[in-house]
Amino acid sequence: MSTAKHDRQDAIQKATDLFWEKGFHATSMRNIQQAMDMRPGSIYASFGSKEGLFQESLQHYADSSKARLKACVQEASSPLEGLKLFIRDAVVGCRDKAPSGICMLVKTISELTGENEDLLEQAKGLFKEMEQAFMEVLIEAQEQGEIDSSKAPYRLARTIQVQLMGLRVYGRANDGDEAINELIDDIFDHLT
Repeated sequence: MSTAKHDRQDAIQKATDLFWEKGFHATSMRNIQQAMDMRPGSIYASFGSKEGLFQESLQHYADSSKARLKACVQEASSPLEGLKLFIRDAVVGCRDKAPSGICMLVKTISELTGENEDLLEQAKGLFKEMEQAFMEVLIEAQEQGEIDSSKAPYRLARTIQVQLMGLRVYGRANDGDEAINELIDDIFDHLT
């Protein structure tokens, strides 16, 4: 990877962490300059605007999440175990190291209004892509006999998405991992 590409990816990661922590509106250009260690002219030359940088950050977050899901599935003994590992990592594993306990896409969808329609639509589209990625894992689990083939994978994927959102909020509201781990186990007990 070239130094320029690495530097750009590093800058996008820093911006993603900042936007994920603060949200779009609460993140000022001064915050961005400090986090990325770039002058305003360089930020505008590289990303066009705060909105352009945010769009790249949303895409980076979604791509990273899908890559993590794929890695978890490859690492685990089965597709369902991989999905469970991903959820456990997203809720428990990232609790102390993630900029926010809430999914960046969910946070964005909750924050933005029609005033930022393009960004809102992008976040909604990426949210649906993540749901699609869950569905693909669930179909693979069905093909391997882990889940009853009569269950609709798109409905299971939506359910997983909603439960993941709830688990993240529950994790923020409660200390300790025991209850979260029990809830994750319960979710997967009901899938099979």
